[in-house]
Amino acid sequence: MKFIGNLIWLILGGFIIAIEYFIGSLVLILTIIGIPFALQTLKMGSLSIWPFGRTSRVTLRASGCLHILMNVLWLIFGGIWIAVTHAILGLILCITIIGIPFGIQHFKLTEVALNPFGRDIVRI
Repeated sequence: MKFIGNLIWLILGGFIIAIEYFIGSLVLILTIIGIPFALQTLKMGSLSIWPFGRTSRVTLRASGCLHILMNVLWLIFGGIWIAVTHAILGLILCITIIGIPFGIQHFKLTEVALNPFGRDIVRI
């Protein structure tokens, strides 16, 4: 069932979202300052290309105040807009019964977009 959900997800826009994340990663990786943010967009891109059967969780190895500072910088310079976009897409998809599983995946991506540093993507 996860495989079918992921295929439908890819066809209905998940592939485009993942490509946008990967292009953003390539742009960010061009600067030394952007490398940590590029790694986070790669993480979100990998989750957005195959979201069913995977989730994000907060890691215990998160490094003190640094990940908090990086999350604040992430929110200021674009993370909030990514999260708002995922939340709006999730609300639109949850209007129909067929779109509810895909809306839930957008809400999962919203959570990662708000707080990417200190998270891992794991299989469930």
